[in-house]
Amino acid sequence: MRKFLFSRLTFLVVVACALTAYTIHDYANRKPVPRNDTPPMPVYFEGSPVSLEGGVGWINVGAPIRIEDLRGKVVLLDFWTYCCINCHHVIPDLAYLENKYPNELVVIGVHTPKFTAERDTENIRRKVAEYRIKHPVINDANQTLWNRFNVSSWPTLVLIDANGKFVGGLPGEGHRRTFDREIGRLIAAHKAKGEINETPIKFFPESERASRSPLLYPGKILADSTGKRLFTTDTGHNRIIMSDLDGKNVITIGSGGEGLVDGDFAKACFNRPQGICLVDNVLYVADTENHAIRAVDLTSKTVSTVAGTGVQGTAIRGRKSAKTTPLTSPWDVALIPGSQTLAIAMAGCHQIWSLNLKTRTVAHLAGSSMEQILDGGAEDSAFAQPSGLASDGANHLFVADSEVSGIREITLGKSISVQSIVGQGLFEYGDIDGKGEGVRLQHCLGVAHGDGKLFIADTYNCKIKVCDVRSRTVKTLLGKGTPGESDDPPMFYQPGGLSYADGKLYIADTDNGLVRVADLATNKVHTLTFENLTPPAPARPKKPSKFLNQTLVDIPLTRVKPGNKLTVDVALTLPKGMKLNLDAASPYYIDTPGVDDAVADPSVDKPWEINPPKDRFTIEIPLAKTFAAGDKLPLQIAVSTIVCKTGQEGLCTPKTFVWKTIVEFAQNGSDKIELGVPR
Repeated sequence: MRKFLFSRLTFLVVVACALTAYTIHDYANRKPVPRNDTPPMPVYFEGSPVSLEGGVGWINVGAPIRIEDLRGKVVLLDFWTYCCINCHHVIPDLAYLENKYPNELVVIGVHTPKFTAERDTENIRRKVAEYRIKHPVINDANQTLWNRFNVSSWPTLVLIDANGKFVGGLPGEGHRRTFDREIGRLIAAHKAKGEINETPIKFFPESERASRSPLLYPGKILADSTGKRLFTTDTGHNRIIMSDLDGKNVITIGSGGEGLVDGDFAKACFNRPQGICLVDNVLYVADTENHAIRAVDLTSKTVSTVAGTGVQGTAIRGRKSAKTTPLTSPWDVALIPGSQTLAIAMAGCHQIWSLNLKTRTVAHLAGSSMEQILDGGAEDSAFAQPSGLASDGANHLFVADSEVSGIREITLGKSISVQSIVGQGLFEYGDIDGKGEGVRLQHCLGVAHGDGKLFIADTYNCKIKVCDVRSRTVKTLLGKGTPGESDDPPMFYQPGGLSYADGKLYIADTDNGLVRVADLATNKVHTLTFENLTPPAPARPKKPSKFLNQTLVDIPLTRVKPGNKLTVDVALTLPKGMKLNLDAASPYYIDTPGVDDAVADPSVDKPWEINPPKDRFTIEIPLAKTFAAGDKLPLQIAVSTIVCKTGQEGLCTPKTFVWKTIVEFAQNGSDKIELGVPR
């Protein structure tokens, strides 16, 4: 008998599926699957050996990994696609499990696309970096693994034991506790049999590659024509950039650190902020990954949290306290004209909420929370991951409804009504200009209203389009339909945000890390340069409390000539059959145990490193003073490397070489210290 999940958890499977937060999609049948459907039966029997073969590319790893290479590790497969908000919600759960079981568990993302643009490995690589995913990701562009495991919805998690055999899986989000329990149980059982391999494995996350771009994945943008100011959410850097409309007089809001911290501009922290809205002199921010709305007081130069608790919530009905009600992935905010109320595109639960700025309450505005495209009133309408908002200044809100590649219109008043301008369904998308039902977009994320027109960031088509709302006609304004970075001809890379001011359209060109400005009178585009804008200073990595997989060499005494620096020749002897991974720099750490401030400039932003790594190199250690003959200094030098088996670059492990010695300064001492690990 084939089983879907763990045989002893049949009841919990049904309950867990019923509690999955939102509707999920059936890719194969092109129709939504209600969240309480019976889970599909897998191809694999419980205990069947599995395979990871069939992807067209790998990300965050040096080479493809076979399931045989992971013998001794429990493996968790995450079937996802980067457009999917439910998949975003699973990422923190995966990080929790990876941190809890660092040496026993390997998580592998299996990216199976919904949209055409999501089949491209480079597009996936950029999103893996943007979402800060640390584990390996397979590009399952041809749905090979999806079909092999008989997956039918995003996300789906599949568990494989340390012998490479299928255990089971669950669709949907919200299963952290279930998988934590089952992974712990599996590890304990394997350890009892001596089957666990606890050698740590090191991967190479795209998010950790050095980037000196002033902007990193800017998500949304707001041009203030009255105050002649421009606000850009520097999403990848967790901050807001304020400037004038020409990119000058730059002020940075937020430290660049990831977190939910209120305070002044230098102290405040955000987590992948997106939409922004200006009311009087307060900028309201959809702080997406913090599940919060933040208020940036531009007069007092402070940031505060006005809605959300910092944890993910669910759909709501009625009115609730803003500060005590959890939000769920707010993606954009817009002022409802003639009021002190914000509309919130609550992407995570497929609703539009309101936030009353006077009473500090949130309420359901429109959307049933079913993930679908349905017109109607406040309760029976449905959205699918609403991600952009714009107002016509009267009684209409426009919504970029991304998962149905649609544009929706909300008519405000005593009663709410929702109608579709563009969009036919969850799997109806493309790049077709035209009228009404014949129009096709591809995962549009942004809208802006100006000069009587509605402008659309047709994100996955890498285009900007313009819509006549009343006739429901849409045509391409800018862009070629393929990724590019060019002003003439105008080309974009998955733009996510738009704002209109004084005849110009300001564009957050997300994957290019740029802001572009289009003059709508001429359709000429130029790239905005922000004056003196630099990326946040990198946080100084701390020395590990414990070096992994270390080789320690004690040298009783080393004599060197007096002076104010130490020259050290280092020779690394790698384990047999292993080689250095050249994609990972080798940091080195200098300690003088018991002697404080002996090494000069101990507060550098990042540790000293050898990049690219070598097995033979020389380092110079500046000393804080000149040491005379007869002085002694305890010295510890640690060099951290990543080594891989020859021919298996996908499987690498940390290896640290540590030397301890006492340096004695003597006139007849050597010019340098020579360190080498004996075979």
